[in-house]
Amino acid sequence: MQKNDVIVVTGAAGFIGSYLTGYLNHLGFDQLILVDDFSTEKKSANLAGKKFLHKIHREQFFDWHNSHPGTINCIFHLGARTNTTEMDYAVHKKLNLDYSKLIWELCTSNNIPLVYASSAATYGNGELGYTDSHEIVSGLQPLNPYGVSKNEFDIWALQQKNTPPFWAGLKFFNVFGPNEYHKGRMASVIFHAFNQIRENGQVKLFRSHNPNYTDGGQLRDFIYVKDVVQVCVWLMEQQPASGLYNTGTGIARTFRDLVKAIFTTIQIPEHINYIDTPIDIRDKYQYFTEADMTKLHKAGYTHPFYSLEGGVKEYVNEYLAEGKYY
Repeated sequence: MQKNDVIVVTGAAGFIGSYLTGYLNHLGFDQLILVDDFSTEKKSANLAGKKFLHKIHREQFFDWHNSHPGTINCIFHLGARTNTTEMDYAVHKKLNLDYSKLIWELCTSNNIPLVYASSAATYGNGELGYTDSHEIVSGLQPLNPYGVSKNEFDIWALQQKNTPPFWAGLKFFNVFGPNEYHKGRMASVIFHAFNQIRENGQVKLFRSHNPNYTDGGQLRDFIYVKDVVQVCVWLMEQQPASGLYNTGTGIARTFRDLVKAIFTTIQIPEHINYIDTPIDIRDKYQYFTEADMTKLHKAGYTHPFYSLEGGVKEYVNEYLAEGKYY
């Protein structure tokens, strides 16, 4: 990417999209086209102070492109309906599958490189493991409509004979970090735990309903958002083999480790209460996720990832403690 390239970021007002926008500004890129539904007031602070050319509503983006042909140099497609408790598949199909197909087709017909957000939710319970092999994609069984919609697009993308000049679908694992204040229930466990600790000196974690895991011993691959956007930009700049890439640290950690890191950071004695996992998500609950990062490393990515403790410390001290944005 060149500094004067026109770069599209969809989902630009959201958590990862706004962080990527700020990170691109940090790297010297300001010819940005930000695409989203900008009507949600709670998201507006995510873009405060950011440099960009235009903000375009996602429904108007394709008309805008048709009247500005040849303008765009690359697209980061991060826009999606990410609510894993939204059970109406039609909602996810419209935004996560159908809209993504339109983005793909725009990139294909205009020779535009594409990096898009898939999800580790595609792996379901992990019966087939957590490898980003293309061979297993059609056999994956996601646990909710969100995961299904993401996997359906991955399947569709892999079937296409006509493709962008480069494309990468990134299977984001458990991402945390600045600019998720608007996400409500869908915000990271770190965000919720920090607020619980600050309010009453203790934190609630889900009790294990699986005999193979202790309470708080459920495992996730937590990845700091700064690492996620560095992977996005690296792939767009280096353009190794097109395909799906896991985006996690490759090291699963427990929720107990996570909250312990918060207590340590804010120097408060550890106090954890275990509560039952809500019935509406209990049978869809993942007890273990861990990204196999072999493919990305073989492609040449060598930048070290934040440790859980390192990411939590930076997130809490530099952002959450003072309500700051990136």
